[in-house]
Amino acid sequence: MLRSMNSAISGLRAHQTKLDVTGNNIANVNTVGYKASQTVFEDTLSQVVRNGSAPTAEAGGTNPAQVGLGVKVAGITTNFEQGAAQNTGRSTDFMISGDGFFVTRAGNEQVYTRAGSFNYDAVGNLVTPDGAQLQGWMAQNGEVDTNGAIRTLTVPFGQVMPPERTTTGAVVGNLSSAAAADAGVQTQMTVYDALGTAKQITVSFTKAADNTWDVRTSDGTTTQDSQIVFDTDPGQEGLPASGAAFEFTPADGVWPDGIQIDLTALRQFGGPSSLAPARVDGNAMGSLQSISLSGDGTVMGVYSNNLREPIGKLALATFANPGGLAKAGNSSYRVGDNSGQPAIGEPGAGGRGNLIAGALEMSNVDLAEEFTGLIVAQRGFQANSRVITSSDEVLQDLVNLKR
Repeated sequence: MLRSMNSAISGLRAHQTKLDVTGNNIANVNTVGYKASQTVFEDTLSQVVRNGSAPTAEAGGTNPAQVGLGVKVAGITTNFEQGAAQNTGRSTDFMISGDGFFVTRAGNEQVYTRAGSFNYDAVGNLVTPDGAQLQGWMAQNGEVDTNGAIRTLTVPFGQVMPPERTTTGAVVGNLSSAAAADAGVQTQMTVYDALGTAKQITVSFTKAADNTWDVRTSDGTTTQDSQIVFDTDPGQEGLPASGAAFEFTPADGVWPDGIQIDLTALRQFGGPSSLAPARVDGNAMGSLQSISLSGDGTVMGVYSNNLREPIGKLALATFANPGGLAKAGNSSYRVGDNSGQPAIGEPGAGGRGNLIAGALEMSNVDLAEEFTGLIVAQRGFQANSRVITSSDEVLQDLVNLKR
């Protein structure tokens, strides 16, 4: 048999593999989170026809004469470059901008994916389309401890946020220094009792003297009077001198400790009077309505009382050599022999990328490049088949020497 025929056969096999890889890339051009693969060729062993020799005093050196024995596939590498972003508007679609993989659990196996299209299952778990559970850290009392072990992220729809009694509040703004005597201005703040019942408190200011204002606080049942005096010393003009804080205690008894009202941010400057409530704590009862995602991976619960509270945080994993990961199907990867162990942590730290909610990372397949590669592979296959044809003709000529 001619060596050229064996070499051509190896070329056919190698280019067939390239066609297979290219075809798979084109098939996954619209697969979320898909990373394109490339085929790398290398030559096989060569047969030495004549050895080379080193130069001597009498003669120069000669190079070896070697005939190659074909080609083989050196490897199929994965291109982990960032794919394009596609906005979806879905609150459970997440995209990694940068390095890293979502951590999911499929059965007893932990697998990793760049495909961020998640949904809820019947118990509120965030899962991939094939049912793998998204992993992260759940919040305890509104705090997320990223030093603990990761677990399945669950959104507890219907969870109730208990009411919290208002204990502090503040009034900020300006009381006009040019206001006439007996001029008044007021603002309202909403406070909550221990059962979450809302109550309106009115804080009224009436100018009593040049730098003195009478303060009346009322909830419609209880009225309480106090006074605030503004400073006139150089460098302190317009700042509260006394009466900048007081305690208002409604008579209904649901505020046994009263409500601390802070006026230290009030000023008396020229210009119109303008007041607003600020830093009022407490809240009514609320139930979990939906979620939102921040760039650091924190899943925020949006409650019916317009408050937000952390539910958990997504975990991301990075690898020393992502190209060493083994494909596990369903757009997922598992740890490979040459990938290194996963470094799991919070997004945006340790080289891990940030997250974008309401968007997906599309395939990074370049169709122009793939079709060009398809042509190259096809022509390579054809050229190797011609070598086989030519070798066959040579053998036929040899056979025809004997008539």
